[in-house]
Amino acid sequence: MKLLLLASLLISSLTARSADTDTKTLRVFIFAGQSNMVGTHSRVKDINRFPPFAGLDQPQAKVLFSYKLGRETMETSNGWIPMQPTRDFFGPELSFAKKVSQNIEAPIAIIKVASGGTTLGKDWNPDMPDGFKLYPLALEHVRASLAELDRKKIAYRIEGFMWHQGENDMFDKVFKPAYAANLKNFLASWRRDLRTPNLKFYIGEMCTKTIWGMDNRDNMYAIRTAQKAVTGSDPLAEYIPTSHDAVEIGGGAGLHYHYGTLGQLEHGVNYADAYLRTIGKQMNTARPLKVWPYAKGTPVKLFILAGHRNMEGERAFTQELRALKGHESLAQDHDKIAFKYSIGGGFKTSNGWEPLGPAGCYDTFGPELSFGQALQARLPGNIAIAKFTHSGSQMNDWTPQGTAAKERNLYAPFIAFIRESIQELQAKGHPVELAGIMYHVGENEMSFGPYRKDAAKWLQSTVAQSRKDLGMPSLKWHVSQQPPTDEKGLNNIDVTANLTGIAAADPAFIHLKAFDLPPQREKLVLDTAAVLKLGEVLAQSYIGHP
Repeated sequence: MKLLLLASLLISSLTARSADTDTKTLRVFIFAGQSNMVGTHSRVKDINRFPPFAGLDQPQAKVLFSYKLGRETMETSNGWIPMQPTRDFFGPELSFAKKVSQNIEAPIAIIKVASGGTTLGKDWNPDMPDGFKLYPLALEHVRASLAELDRKKIAYRIEGFMWHQGENDMFDKVFKPAYAANLKNFLASWRRDLRTPNLKFYIGEMCTKTIWGMDNRDNMYAIRTAQKAVTGSDPLAEYIPTSHDAVEIGGGAGLHYHYGTLGQLEHGVNYADAYLRTIGKQMNTARPLKVWPYAKGTPVKLFILAGHRNMEGERAFTQELRALKGHESLAQDHDKIAFKYSIGGGFKTSNGWEPLGPAGCYDTFGPELSFGQALQARLPGNIAIAKFTHSGSQMNDWTPQGTAAKERNLYAPFIAFIRESIQELQAKGHPVELAGIMYHVGENEMSFGPYRKDAAKWLQSTVAQSRKDLGMPSLKWHVSQQPPTDEKGLNNIDVTANLTGIAAADPAFIHLKAFDLPPQREKLVLDTAAVLKLGEVLAQSYIGHP
């Protein structure tokens, strides 16, 4: 009965919001959590390196901002100020504010309280706060900020609560199993204490692309499962995927614990898109394939592109593509090649078959653009491209056996995606040749010892089972590999030799040492020019091994 009542309240709320004509009342959003909500290891000076977010280092004069951040020594805005970075760092609020304010007429304000290394079980506990006692502190700051609006006679309503936290609870043997109950109580307490029974919560996923996504994958899985249980039973709470977002590149091996600059900018877009969907503003841009490009009955060569961060195109931006001589045309949709995709582990999927073109989540693209261009220039006949990626995955997630973190097991959906792609082309009257799988080896595996040791074995099991399940014992896998991290302590694990060994024993396993790609600024992640080159390398591999 209670769930039915909540569902009814949600439907009424969404209907009202969709028809909302009030453009005067200030929409107030609350942001709270630990270090990945604070914005640890983001850098204001790096914002303009990323074209989709250029200019966010400057104040947003029309957006109000009130914050309190830190632990022993807290930084505060001392009242309302224009939205801007907090000293030399920032969190998801910058890009959230920009996107929401550009898409609604009403003014917005953000209240933020966040503190790194804190737990829901203790610091954020509404009933028995301990440690840094953040729940009462945050409540006091929110109330004080709202009281200031009252004094200024500014009409407002609390519109949403963005929460990103959980990494520290996963290490506590008491807090980890209690996370779902604690989170449920946390949501209920805020609704009670702010007298907002219909307050919508947006619960951000802990990013699996970080080092903790590998060396603490079971702990993170437990917290994510708890978060999904709460959002699954509360119609006013939504789970926000973030594992496809960028992660800071660290020193040494390159792996990190925080989103960093680009990741935080994308983090905010995720919350903004979720909120805008809540009020009936869908942000997806249609990319229809207006005319089917192949004559009925003609054969089609289908190429599958698969992989992780660089196959997804984490740091390859459309804006930079337009400035690269000889590649400008790739920024436009190409309607002679049908393109289908599932990126970010299904975070974004195509609407059936679309024209080949930039389709990433944040004005990004992968190797498919240059791959398609190079093949079309050399091959007669029809080609189609289907791309399946999850940049927050590791290679064990792709194995038939998977791991204990079940929601990251990709093998079954990957094979289903291939079969579906074949069947859809056949349904249009085309004989289909599955011409090959082009797979880029996991980047994190090049930098994390235990995974580097097992990477080749994991990939070999995926290749073998895919051939059985697709009924193609000689299915070609073109496996590209960037140089492994040159780091003392890792160099004794020769992952390149392990992959070369598989290729020596399997003529349908083509190992591509993509070691001469254009220089990248940081370890692990390829920039725009290198992603374009990777697509050309994969195309040349097929041309040489059809």
